[in-house]
Amino acid sequence: MNLRTIITVEPVIFLYLASTFLNAFALQRLVLMKICEDLYNKEDMCRNLSLHPEESLVTQSKAAYVLLLYTAVLTILSIPPSILLGAWSDQAGRKLGMILPSIGSSLGGAVLIVMVQVKQMSVYWCVFASALIGIFGNYVAIFLSVFSYVADITTDGNRTMRIGIVQSMIYIGGTVGYLLSGWLLQNYTFTHVFGVYCGCQVISIFYVLLWLRESNPAERVQIAVTANDRVLKKSIFLYASRTWETFSKARGGQDRLKLYLIFLCVVLIYVCSTGEQSILILFLTYPPQHFSVELYGIYSAIKMFLAGATLIGLFPFMLHCVKEMTLAKVGVLVRLASLVLLGFSTQAWMVFLSAVMNSLSGFTGAVLQSVASNIVERNEQGAMFSCMASIETICVIIGTTVFDALYPQTLTSFPGFSFIVMAGFQVILLILVQWISEMRTSALVLPHRCDDQEDTTVPLLSPEA
Repeated sequence: MNLRTIITVEPVIFLYLASTFLNAFALQRLVLMKICEDLYNKEDMCRNLSLHPEESLVTQSKAAYVLLLYTAVLTILSIPPSILLGAWSDQAGRKLGMILPSIGSSLGGAVLIVMVQVKQMSVYWCVFASALIGIFGNYVAIFLSVFSYVADITTDGNRTMRIGIVQSMIYIGGTVGYLLSGWLLQNYTFTHVFGVYCGCQVISIFYVLLWLRESNPAERVQIAVTANDRVLKKSIFLYASRTWETFSKARGGQDRLKLYLIFLCVVLIYVCSTGEQSILILFLTYPPQHFSVELYGIYSAIKMFLAGATLIGLFPFMLHCVKEMTLAKVGVLVRLASLVLLGFSTQAWMVFLSAVMNSLSGFTGAVLQSVASNIVERNEQGAMFSCMASIETICVIIGTTVFDALYPQTLTSFPGFSFIVMAGFQVILLILVQWISEMRTSALVLPHRCDDQEDTTVPLLSPEA
């Protein structure tokens, strides 16, 4: 078998997510350093800020504002280009959607390197870097392009497995990026870290250009060649309208309702995941857990690695033994149990056990994405995944806002209450997944009954009978 048909978009999403996690951790440290030096002009103190509680409190308060502004600009600006790119890629191909975010990230990384080298540059230049990354699509464009590509090159029989493998690269890339960032910052400088970040983007660009084949090139080559003449003549609102049409289009049977339910499931999944990420370090460093920064790093790395290893190792095997919708429900149940255990945890072993249980939760997202891909037509994959990725991005803001506001309200009475609320959302998610499963089963059974009826009536009506 051709190696280029086996290894396709997996390195693209691995490189982008590994470099994104690498950049995120280093950026937090850089913002703290720049703010501290601006306020106190003491480089030695700023390198050991934890030893100065009062200065640390002032610095972290301002840093939180800057990082929130960075995230908001990055998130908001990445949605419009991704909505347009989804419908456009259905006609002109997927590769551009994988290249543009890497170009934007390279430019943003270059700005961060200049910030390190020029001490006088304001910390707010990082917001300009986030704008450069955002207007080129960021991870939203990567996700929609990668998953649309997988939908193009797979069949109904192997699509769920391939989507699961691609999703595993998110977790494995996150593990590598998180561990690599700590090692680089300990042994080298910010310049080296952001240089590696830019290097990953350049490698990804060359990989897409030189290795990755365009999906369905025969159908798109004419449009790709004449992109400058034809695409630019069309209103950009045309592609946005095509994305909306894919979302609202009337479909046979209950397919449109199933698609809406899947999008609602995506909302619940990502609101909880982003909410958990935003308050987890606060929860684990608060009594009675008292996690150190090092222990939290180990926990995060183990959690991401287990989730990725399960998707790439166990998930394809279980698809041969268990129905995919059953695996989706298993993913919800273990996610629910892990959140309850985390919410009531009082010791470190309980926290780590919740991470082990959570490793199966990725089954749900992989199955739902595969089902949604099977519902829409072949020329709607990009638009559909564009909708889904945009919803996921909006959920980042919703989840962070909701649980950042809820967590302090119950901190003194029940610190783990937010995780119990997330577990309650999993109950709703389980009901929705069961509903989708029942509709999908009825859609599959109905044609089978018609065939059975035809087989029994034809012989009775034949002259030979």
